[in-house]
Amino acid sequence: MGVPAFFRWLSKKYPSIVVHCLEEKAKEVDEVRIPVDTTQPNPNDVEFDNLYLDMNGIIHPCCHPENKPAPKDEDEMMREIFLYIDRLISIVRPRRLLYMAIDGVAPRAKMNQQRSRRFRASKESRDKRQDIARIRAEIADRGGYLPPPKAKESHFDSNCITPGTEFMFRLADCLRYYITERLNSDPGWKDIKVILSDANTPGEGEHKIMDYIRKQRANPDHDPNTHHCMCGADADLIMLGLATHEVNFTIIREEFKPNQRRACELCNQEGHEMKECQGLPKERANELDTIPVPQGAETEFIFLRLNILKEYLEKELWMTGLPFTFDLERAIDDWVFMCFFVGNDFLPHLPSLEIREGAIDRLIRLYKKAVYKTKGYLTENGVVNLERVQLMMTDLGEAEDEIFKKRRTTELGFRQRNKERNKRQRSSNAPAFVPGGVLAPTPITGGPSSSSAQQILDQRRDARTSSRDNANQSAADAMRASFKGGEQRGTKRGRGEEEDEDKDDTVRLWEDGWKERYYRNKFDVPSSDHDFRAKVVACYVEGLCWVLRYYYQGCASWKWYFPYHYAPFASDFLDIKDLPNDFEKGTEPFHPLEQLMSVFPAASGNFLPDSWREKMVDIDSPIIDLYPDDFQIDLNGKKYAWQGVALLPFVDEHRLLTTLAGVYDNLTPIEKKRNSNGPDRLFVGKHHPLYNFIRELYETNSLEQAEPDTDMCPSLAHGVRGKIGNDEFVTLPGRPHKSPVPLLRDIPESYVLGVTFRDPSYPADFIFEAKRLPGAKVPDKVLKPEDFLNANGYRGGRGGGRGYRGGGRGGGRGFGGGGGGGGYRPQLGFQRNSGYRDGVDTSAAQRMIRHGANQGRNDQSILGPAPPAHHGGGGGGGYGGGYNQRQGGYGQGGYNQGGQSYNRNQQSNLGWNRNQQSQGQAYHQNQPRSHSYGAHNNQGYGGYNQQQQGYGGQSQQRQGGGGGNSYGNRDNRNQGWQGGNQGGGGYPKPPGHSQRRY
Repeated sequence: MGVPAFFRWLSKKYPSIVVHCLEEKAKEVDEVRIPVDTTQPNPNDVEFDNLYLDMNGIIHPCCHPENKPAPKDEDEMMREIFLYIDRLISIVRPRRLLYMAIDGVAPRAKMNQQRSRRFRASKESRDKRQDIARIRAEIADRGGYLPPPKAKESHFDSNCITPGTEFMFRLADCLRYYITERLNSDPGWKDIKVILSDANTPGEGEHKIMDYIRKQRANPDHDPNTHHCMCGADADLIMLGLATHEVNFTIIREEFKPNQRRACELCNQEGHEMKECQGLPKERANELDTIPVPQGAETEFIFLRLNILKEYLEKELWMTGLPFTFDLERAIDDWVFMCFFVGNDFLPHLPSLEIREGAIDRLIRLYKKAVYKTKGYLTENGVVNLERVQLMMTDLGEAEDEIFKKRRTTELGFRQRNKERNKRQRSSNAPAFVPGGVLAPTPITGGPSSSSAQQILDQRRDARTSSRDNANQSAADAMRASFKGGEQRGTKRGRGEEEDEDKDDTVRLWEDGWKERYYRNKFDVPSSDHDFRAKVVACYVEGLCWVLRYYYQGCASWKWYFPYHYAPFASDFLDIKDLPNDFEKGTEPFHPLEQLMSVFPAASGNFLPDSWREKMVDIDSPIIDLYPDDFQIDLNGKKYAWQGVALLPFVDEHRLLTTLAGVYDNLTPIEKKRNSNGPDRLFVGKHHPLYNFIRELYETNSLEQAEPDTDMCPSLAHGVRGKIGNDEFVTLPGRPHKSPVPLLRDIPESYVLGVTFRDPSYPADFIFEAKRLPGAKVPDKVLKPEDFLNANGYRGGRGGGRGYRGGGRGGGRGFGGGGGGGGYRPQLGFQRNSGYRDGVDTSAAQRMIRHGANQGRNDQSILGPAPPAHHGGGGGGGYGGGYNQRQGGYGQGGYNQGGQSYNRNQQSNLGWNRNQQSQGQAYHQNQPRSHSYGAHNNQGYGGYNQQQQGYGGQSQQRQGGGGGNSYGNRDNRNQGWQGGNQGGGGYPKPPGHSQRRY
């Protein structure tokens, strides 16, 4: 989803949806690497059935990482991809299915965004190479030294990560090897089946995954309590996960780490950007070979729990007094639809809706008003009720003028605060002592000064300014001397030279006449052209209908796209209820090379066959206009170029395909394979129940003779249905499998079988119902009343130890104010009391604890030293810290959710009974397990145990406070004691656990 701020907004507003992954690391004994045993229970206190990988989110950071040196060649890239997947498997540990989906040919609606991204990437790469050459020349002219430039062939063009290229064709081959090797040798893979959907299978990776889930849910053998986990960084995965209506759906993604150190790309030194690089002086030139390339922080992972998000949304969307029963699932579908208005990959967002300005909250208010008035929901099974949407747009349109003016006021205030902050920073950088001038030492024998206080302050300010200017001048002279003269680049503009940030904004939405200026500047038509405005609105509404159907039913049309660069205003949505929302049926996706011709600039033509590339550069080509060397980027009121709109011509499909028809005969056999649309592939190892079934089909040639493909036996595959067929790349049992990566060994004997796989087919008019399935067991609720407080309070005040969890476990929520509570304690894994464990990496949590310790200090130092990290007392004034008996003191701790446990031994009625199926050695979720987390496992419903039994049988845990008595909270997972002894002075250490962080 094209909303970079969406996840930040969501995780801030609903913080409990995020938990940090507990990860076991491989160990080394006598220089021998011992891998993680993924057959063991998941350390995150949850067992996942299916893991889905949106592979493009893995391929890109592995091939051109931002936090470490890039791989030297494609072989190293492949190895990095394998290691990344290994790490995800180690964290998630799927027990049934691993689904790897690479982006194939996308619908036309998506191609416009892909085209914009790839043209931008090419332009930025070209501009960057020119900047590097220019800056290197300037540094050399001044006598500076730099490491030698990178070889031209070492440049990696990320545009090759597109269906149809040689790189993607080879990647599919390497992934087939990787899957075969792991299924053949890794015990953690022995019971799972793997589906690979490579770039030759049409569709975006995440939507191919959704098609699979959607079609499996519609078959009667589907387990409604399957626990899904999907990996990807795109915000639309959240929407897609909600759209499945599966009760157990989790997203795993990389944790965003702001302000990471980055080295200059010219000299490999930190502390400056490339444009500010001065190189090294001659006397330090010998250091160039010893400067290491800095390594960024290691990537950490977080879980985003959609069942918790649903709890939040139930609170947000709940409506009383309705003439019908409130249906949370229907309301969530409407929430997903409303999020499309603030941005998606297929439509520009409405000008009046910015997610940072609370756009979704505003839409929710308008939505509730519309539901009460129309007595119905906005959507049903992916179909939009336009009459009800019309009411929302009318109300939003009436507020547009106010929204634009408020946005302007907020922006001006932000600029003013920035100026003041910069002014303070400049002042703080001034020398503390100036030898000479009005601040020079003077004899004390003189009489008292007759200067007024204001005069003295003025003299000090003038002296500070003068000394700063002198210091700056001296530094500049020294720098020029060391580099033999020359003017520096990259200096920041002075206070009197600030550019007018509004000079490029010709629309000025905050001024009267904004609609006229908008249509005149963006569409080159007057706003009085009502027919044109209605046409834009009709296309936009059609787009909303297409997007919603794409999320809930699959691709309604491979040809449809929004034919404008800009969106209309909400006030233009007039009489939309009768607009058609049907789409052309029977459309087909492009072939991979055709998509390359649609989205690639001429600079990336080297990835295409020669005769096809000529059509991009030949002046007489009938499609030469589709490949401009340069193009305009309209900032559209934004600050940075990457936020602007690339004004590229839209691809004329008919003209493109007509031109390419004349060069199809020039394709080689390999190029024809790269240009084909093919099926998914399914792999199983010899321990899987499907193995013998597939082996028998190969031995009897049944797969080659089957027309159509053979039905897969669902009883051998945990209820999964589909069609399987002969795989041309299959390695028969006992045969060797050659490694396509020279760095990796061949497989001497393979016992992995692969087949082509197609999802179950349904009639063209079949409707996939957007509802919770019968037999699905909704997870027990986790959130407490204080979790629903306004988002502004989640992080707490300065003394609150990051508020939400600042009071420590058992120390209340520490909401808002008060200090003295324990440092910020992030949740690790799916249980609130998950602690540190041997062999489990918790570096992400430790980093956040250190951050919270710095953020959560209490100014009331008179109370003595801050408590240790294990102290659970909520700070004075802490909203969630219970009743505050004394201003500034340590109040009683709030609610302590101790000893949470998930009883796997007694919850025999948890959803689907997988023991009844003929699964052989396959995984059974209800199989009794020897491990049990938590101290209280006597509740047979298997939910979270919320008993609060403290020390000495105290059911009410008192924390902090008291004179001479130490009241503690015994952590039910033996984490130690929480509480404080103010009367005795200081805070007791946790008995027997002196090394615990908390």
